[in-house]
Amino acid sequence: MCGVFGIYTPAEGPDRDVARSTFFGLFALQHRGQESAGIAVSDGDRVTAMKDMGLVSQVFDEGRLSGLAGHIAIGHTRYSTTGSTVWQNAQPVVRHAGGRTIALGHNGNLTNTAELREELRGRRVSMRSTSDTEVMAALIAEHESGDLGEAVADAMGRIEGAFAAVVMTERGLAGFRDPDGIRPLVVGRLGDAWVLASESCALDLIGATLERDLEPGEMVVVDERGARFRKLGDRPGSLCVFEYIYFARPDSVMHGRGLHEVRRRMGERLADEAPVEADVVIGVPDSGTPAAVGYARRSGIPFGEGLVKNRYVGRTFIQPDQALRERGVRLKFNALRSVLEGRRVVVVDDSIVRGSTTRKLVQMLFEAGAREVHLRVSSPPIVSPCFYGIDMADQDELLAAGRTIEEVRRRLGATSLAYLSLDGLEATAGPAEGFCRACLTGEYPTEIPADMRLAKLRFEPAPVPVEIR
Repeated sequence: MCGVFGIYTPAEGPDRDVARSTFFGLFALQHRGQESAGIAVSDGDRVTAMKDMGLVSQVFDEGRLSGLAGHIAIGHTRYSTTGSTVWQNAQPVVRHAGGRTIALGHNGNLTNTAELREELRGRRVSMRSTSDTEVMAALIAEHESGDLGEAVADAMGRIEGAFAAVVMTERGLAGFRDPDGIRPLVVGRLGDAWVLASESCALDLIGATLERDLEPGEMVVVDERGARFRKLGDRPGSLCVFEYIYFARPDSVMHGRGLHEVRRRMGERLADEAPVEADVVIGVPDSGTPAAVGYARRSGIPFGEGLVKNRYVGRTFIQPDQALRERGVRLKFNALRSVLEGRRVVVVDDSIVRGSTTRKLVQMLFEAGAREVHLRVSSPPIVSPCFYGIDMADQDELLAAGRTIEEVRRRLGATSLAYLSLDGLEATAGPAEGFCRACLTGEYPTEIPADMRLAKLRFEPAPVPVEIR
């Protein structure tokens, strides 16, 4: 998760408020992270950054945006996977070294952070946060070359794992993706300006035109000489399949495919694989709705809105701890008794991770009068944790890990349960070779060090024992 955004406008070009463009770009990417937000700008001589805890609209107002003047900007909205949810870990990360300043925003998770932190510590490079992003920023800032492109290229050759990042100096902007392309990054144009974003929906909001996806292992540097693209690898790419299933907004386009259409086709395939006699099909809003529409269309069962979502409550899945997830379900959804009472209901969701949300939803539907609740999931069972930027839970917390479908059904309390098959996912999303499906298969595109299997807070200081007398 996490959302990143970057914009470069020529210094001599039209006067464009890059901080405001970045604010709205991050606003479009708010679904990717809700813990903190930040923007850094440059006027050609100095980098100024502002970040804080909270949503984009809580961190920035007119007064704060007016103090961020320049022609280059990057922004970030955070969903933590390495490092705790504190101000020090908010992004962009800013580093000063060699007479220049860099600011960096990162989406993903490095798998060799411990090794790189130890190396930097040996070079007496200080770390002020506990996130892996600062390691990336330090490698670029401390590089002996004054050229941003060379510093980024060298860092890309040394870091491992999943990363899509934007980085800026006083005079330039760069964006880059990991060699497997696990996390997304797109390139757009807004007149004479170049724009980078995690998803195309951010380009749409500010009126920019999508040019293309940055390719796996590719970087782009934009400065007064224009935009220069450089490919630093030849792997086929393994985009996180959960971008298609859940993370990305349905109005985004990835690899030339509209995600609403992909998700609708997942629902159609699910109806073919797991038909059931029922009276109404409902989706779990918002991410389950396109698949529910597809299921209803293919099955011939009427589609209805049986769950009402509170639009002012964030995504339950990405709140930072399980206790908040447990308490957040009733705040987020309410059932419509007029749609559900006395009926056999098919409820379509995009995925089940821990199952706590789903169990409460099933209970809620029965309490609203549903006679039967047939749960259909438009992705295969999640059986392995993610180490590439998704706080998906440990192996023993995953509901489907080590359990049969029937065992999962009983735990959820549904009348019946079916998942989309791996073959069905491939038929609708695309060939397996183009995606990382590790959470569904346990097969990872990169080596996972043993320390990565520890908690995301592994770089936090150990608590100091307190003697109680």
